[in-house]
Amino acid sequence: MDTDRIVGAAKDYAGKAESAIGDIAGDSKTQASGKAREAAGTVQNLYGQAKDAVRDATDTAASYAKDAYENSGDTFRDGSQAISQKVKDNPLGALMVAGGIGFALALLMSRPVRRSPPRWRY
Repeated sequence: MDTDRIVGAAKDYAGKAESAIGDIAGDSKTQASGKAREAAGTVQNLYGQAKDAVRDATDTAASYAKDAYENSGDTFRDGSQAISQKVKDNPLGALMVAGGIGFALALLMSRPVRRSPPRWRY
């Protein structure tokens, strides 16, 4: 719990008490001061709640990132094993796929850059 929430709640209750005292005494200045303190306390409490929400969200995101990082080695290992098993099961198909990818990359790298036609100036 954030200190802004605690201080804001205290100001809110103090403002309500001051406003109630102003109502009982019939003093509009005390009543207005209480309402202002109550509003300031509410704003500070909301600010503290927002800070708590952001802190919780960053903690959750950090824990998810940490879990993903810790499990990334397992995922990579499992993927590597699955690919090696597919290559062992069908070596000709794997060779054809690798050759196709190499051919496509060669075409992309050797193709001349297309330039727009020159603009004629009149």
